[in-house]
Amino acid sequence: MTNNTTTWFSSWFDTPYYHILYKDRDDTEAQAFMETLTHYLNIPEGGTILDLACGKGRHALYLNKIGYDVTGVDLSENSIKFAKQFENHRLKFDVHNMCKPYHKQFDAVFNLFTSFGYFEDDEDNLKTIKAIKEDLNEFGFGVIDFMNSEFVIDNLVPEEIKTVDGIDFYLKRFVEDEYIIKDITFTADDKLYNFQERVRAFTLADFELLFEQAGVHLLDVFGDYKLRKFSAKTSERLVMIFK
Repeated sequence: MTNNTTTWFSSWFDTPYYHILYKDRDDTEAQAFMETLTHYLNIPEGGTILDLACGKGRHALYLNKIGYDVTGVDLSENSIKFAKQFENHRLKFDVHNMCKPYHKQFDAVFNLFTSFGYFEDDEDNLKTIKAIKEDLNEFGFGVIDFMNSEFVIDNLVPEEIKTVDGIDFYLKRFVEDEYIIKDITFTADDKLYNFQERVRAFTLADFELLFEQAGVHLLDVFGDYKLRKFSAKTSERLVMIFK
């Protein structure tokens, strides 16, 4: 049995089963979001973007396709190894810890699809915001696309079974100590696996405090990928733009 809850993101994200479970993510919606976001930020053609916690690079690939110079970074060595097959002179991938600044600055830093709030140490969350600040050039924008925790908690599905590629994933969701937790249990290749996703249930007020401590300025807040007004009760997403 595999069970790691201390640094779950460094083990779970590096397994092929993570990508199997989430293989049906909506690429059309993600691509439309990238177009809407880059247009809203007025990032010039050929502008530079850092995709922070890029996974296998689905957002980075599309951003590059529509004309941007993109660097995708992630802690998962396996994900970056996969993404590197798509590299070109304007698209690069690198293994990197998002708590630390990267070695160059960008027109924008995107942290997408709730790729924040994993850390057990609150200081690491603040370090990540500070790192994003250092990764931005003078005119750059930071973007964090997070779940709307209040909406997620209000609509939490406690238990379900999701079958993907012949694997039955048993999912159990609950809230504990300010974290939204998902227990994931499944059998594959005659082995029983158990992983746990833990994401801090940050609210907009929590982020505002982090931004203040990091010395960045929150410019806009949106509630979905069409950049419509944020509502704590009804919005599914919490999209924050800052610099």
